[in-house]
Parts: sequence; C-alpha cells; structure tokens
Amino acid sequence: MNLKYVFLRVVRHFLPENITRTLLRRGIMIRPGLETRDPKQAANRYAADLADHQDSLSGKRVLVFGYGGRYAIAVELLKLGAAHVTLTDLFAPPDDRRNDHLLPENSTYLQTINGQTIPRSEYITLIHGDIRENSKTFLGEKFDLVVSTSVYEHLDDVEGITAALSNLVIPEGIFIAYIDLRDHYFKKPFEMLKYSSLVWNKWLNPTSNLNRLRYLAYQKIIAQYFTICDWQILENDVSSFLVAKPEIKPEFLTGNDQIDSVTQVMVYAINPKQKAKSELPD
Repeated sequence: MNLKYVFLRVVRHFLPENITRTLLRRGIMIRPGLETRDPKQAANRYAADLADHQDSLSGKRVLVFGYGGRYAIAVELLKLGAAHVTLTDLFAPPDDRRNDHLLPENSTYLQTINGQTIPRSEYITLIHGDIRENSKTFLGEKFDLVVSTSVYEHLDDVEGITAALSNLVIPEGIFIAYIDLRDHYFKKPFEMLKYSSLVWNKWLNPTSNLNRLRYLAYQKIIAQYFTICDWQILENDVSSFLVAKPEIKPEFLTGNDQIDSVTQVMVYAINPKQKAKSELPD
C-alpha cells in the first residue's frame, strides 16, 4: 500500500466541496481541464477534429458539456465560426473573477449587467442543471455538435448521460469527447485500480468522482447510442502499467496490456441512435 497516496486520497475524499472548487479555480493542487486551463487550445482541437472528418464549426450550434464555469471556451468556439454555444454544467457555477477578465476584448459575446459579466443571449446560453432532465432543461432544442473534455471520467452515470446527450444531437450530428483514464494523482496513473470498490468509494474517491471505467467500457456504452464511433487512443503508458499490474484488481484487466495501459482517448461519434421515449431519461 502506498501510504502517501492513501493519505492524500483520504484528505481529498473528505475535503469540503467549496474548498475543492476554490482550489480548482485557482489551479492549486487540483489541475483544471483543458477547456478551463487553455480554452483556445481546446477550441482549436475541436476544430481540427472536425477538419479531419471534412467538417467545420461554421454555422454550428454547439453544446459544451461540463464547461467548468468559464465562458472563454464559448468565446473561442464562436470566433472559429460557431453560430451559437450552449454551456452546461451541473456543479460548476460561473467563475466571475475569470469571466470579468474576458471584457472588454470580447464585448461582442459578453456584457456587464449590474457589475456582473454575463453572456449575450444571441450568442451564448447558460444551463446549470442535470443533463438527464433534458426534456425539461432544453425544451426540445437540438445541437449540431456536442463536445466534452475531461468530464466523462468523472460521471457517475455514464450510460444515462450518454443517452441524454445523444438525444440532444440532430440526425447526422456529432459528439466529440476527450476522456482521461488516468488516476488524477498523475504521478501514478493506475494507482486507483488497486483498490476494491468498497474501499475506493468509502475512503478514497475524490469529491469530483473518478468512476474508474476503462477504455473498452466507454466504447461499449457510447456504441449503444451512436451508429458511427471513431476512437483514437491518444496515449498509453505500458511501463507504468506493468509496474502497477501485480496489484491491479482483476476487474480492470482484460489480459491485453496494450488495451489495459490506455490512459487517454478521444471519440468522434456520428448519427445518434434514436431511442424510444421510454428508454430515455426523464
């Protein structure tokens, strides 16, 4: 047992959410995702993914799933040609301090009302709520493109949320997700796989939730809701995996070290499968 790891994980598990959110916003001890850390790079990456599939952001209505509280990702997508961007997040409220810094340079998309920076509704929509209640939250709205970076590994209901997202994509619409399969104690990317579900969930799982799903599990779930799925393995770490492997729980092993050592993936999915209403979340 790695005592330092266990100690840090226990602290993180019981750390109050308001303190966790403050540390995340300031980038202290907890590293924010790319859309928060470098929104321009994140937007350019989505644009490049579309270009690789002979498509573009031009004129698209985009949903950013898990935007992290900062409007900058919407601004960057709009600058690259998106027609409208909807930002949604269940947990992160707007980061007023960082959003204020976007003005006056981005006054086309943002404005100040009563001293607070808010989006201009003709360009950006904010939705803070549970994506699974999409019939109530989105009122029938559909999107050309749904994007997500470093969010999926934190979900506690990957299948339900994927079903909800697929129902928000137009026919022939696109879903792009970047998923980080590493333990977010990044020095030891496979450490979390050494613990039973009981121990992990009761003592070690951070408040941000790491669901510990592996590459093939994500493939199986997303394939249920999209007809065409183009997966890319962005990184695997065989050397670190082989060091950790003797202690990894059997449920996380397939017998294929190349697959089991995958740490970062991307999926470009098209054609959401139309599920019967009874199969979709309320």
